[in-house]
Amino acid sequence: MQIHITPRNITLTGAIHEFVAEKVSHLEGHGETILGAHVVLLHNHDRKKPYTVKVHLALAGPDIHAEDAEADLYVAIDKVIDKLSRQISKLKTKKKQHDKHRAQLKREGQKRGYQRR
Repeated sequence: MQIHITPRNITLTGAIHEFVAEKVSHLEGHGETILGAHVVLLHNHDRKKPYTVKVHLALAGPDIHAEDAEADLYVAIDKVIDKLSRQISKLKTKKKQHDKHRAQLKREGQKRGYQRR
């Protein structure tokens, strides 16, 4: 997975880069194939919560986006990763239910087909 980190009005240190890379790589543990991640780190001095983190995950199916603003950059990163984790879990559950429903329809169709003959 490729991880692109774009800092805006903030200096990207090695510690921040490593923290973001570690957190995003943990998302692959959900079983979904993540093709790439684009993380934007924003700092705006004028806001009450100056640090904003936006993440775009490219998946095999629909892409996933999340955003959060906090007073601490690391807390904002953690909250965005939690949001993405919930979205990936929800997507995985939705896919499983869809596959289960299709299998059930296929079984019912076979049963009906045998009765007609």
